Amino acid sequence: MGRRIVVKIGSQVLCDTRGELNREVLGSLVGQLCELSAQGWQVLLVSSGAVAAGSSIAGSQLQKVSDPVARKQVMAATGQVRLMETYRSLFQQNGLTIAQVLASKSDFQTRRHYLNMRGCIEALLTAGIVPIVNENDVVAITELMFTDNDELAGLLAGMVKADLLCLLSTVPGVFDGDPEHSESDCIATWDDDRHQIEEVVLRGTSVLGRGGMHSKLAIARKTARLGTEVVIADGSDPDILVKITGEQVTGTRFPALGDASPAKRWLASADDHAAGHVIVNAGAEDALRDSSHLASLLPVGIESVEGSFNQGDVIQIRNANGDVLGCGRARYNHVEADSLKGKRGQKALIHYDYLYLVE
Repeated sequence: MGRRIVVKIGSQVLCDTRGELNREVLGSLVGQLCELSAQGWQVLLVSSGAVAAGSSIAGSQLQKVSDPVARKQVMAATGQVRLMETYRSLFQQNGLTIAQVLASKSDFQTRRHYLNMRGCIEALLTAGIVPIVNENDVVAITELMFTDNDELAGLLAGMVKADLLCLLSTVPGVFDGDPEHSESDCIATWDDDRHQIEEVVLRGTSVLGRGGMHSKLAIARKTARLGTEVVIADGSDPDILVKITGEQVTGTRFPALGDASPAKRWLASADDHAAGHVIVNAGAEDALRDSSHLASLLPVGIESVEGSFNQGDVIQIRNANGDVLGCGRARYNHVEADSLKGKRGQKALIHYDYLYLVE
């Protein structure tokens, strides 16, 4: 198996101010992706741009649709056709075949859906076909939508155990201050001991706005902790992917910090749609946070059980203040968990192998 790279391209990179696809930029990025493929990389592309492209296609016809959600669905449905046809043509010129994969958050909620999607993408990569993934905006509803395509790209990087995730937007990277100020510098390598996410975001709003950069930072750090190196960089640079894979200093790089198991990578994608949760005492919290040893969640440390869940469901672990400590796969249902809470000598509710802890 070759090295794997997930590249996310934002709509600001792909489209001009009128919403038209920028074929010059697309051509450059596709050319670089094809060059990486020739070098032995397995390439997975996460592409925004369908809604923006659809706004220019539908034009005056959109005036007939008053509901804003339906308008977005119409733009996504029409724009997706143009976006994929453009990609098909550009990749074909370089001898590569593409495949379209539309994803929704529900695909990451259950282990079965997750494994089905992973199996499909693994087969495409093995065949040398480039999967182009986008959120299924046509059917997505608010509670089942990704925060943005950065989140989707991070989840996919974990799913396929990518070596590298590139988040390409219109900014050169993460700055240690306001990017508009000459004294601000782009952070070459992120270090959790030196850089604090809230301070960086507060000091410099960036072109993306505070929310956009905050989201990128959170996803980059989470993905790096799972074992995938991440780079945030400027997608309009004509050689950006060549520079990144050639390990030139460009953008902001987040070194891979671990090598999480496939089960923990899935749990990291399922941590915000748990079936229920348990509240643990201070002793259990300390044991779980102690990185010097591996700890499972035992009933003796559980103070209360909330919600209805079955064996195999994902549940959250919270402390007395309501802070989410992590999530895991329940080894038995909520009724048994409630009957065993606070008791010693019982089997773990969540075994370490199926336990994912947040920071």
